[in-house]
Amino acid sequence: MQTVLQVALLMILAAAFNIPMGYQRQACEKFSFGWFFYVHISIPLIIYLRIKAGLGWQVIPFTLAGTISGQILGGRLYRKRKGNG
Repeated sequence: MQTVLQVALLMILAAAFNIPMGYQRQACEKFSFGWFFYVHISIPLIIYLRIKAGLGWQVIPFTLAGTISGQILGGRLYRKRKGNG
């Protein structure tokens, strides 16, 4: 049970960290250095948190889902705030 909670918390943290990254990414030209930076900057932090929690590679798809959802939400917030969608 504790592992399920750890995975859920890691997913939430991955999403929460990526919301501002997705927001900033939306302001960059697609596939530019800034765009790649904002997409990938959270990876070392998520890997560190996963290792410190004692979780194996099996949880990577779940953290990836949290990361992608945070990026998408951040991008939507940017477009909504700027009036583009």
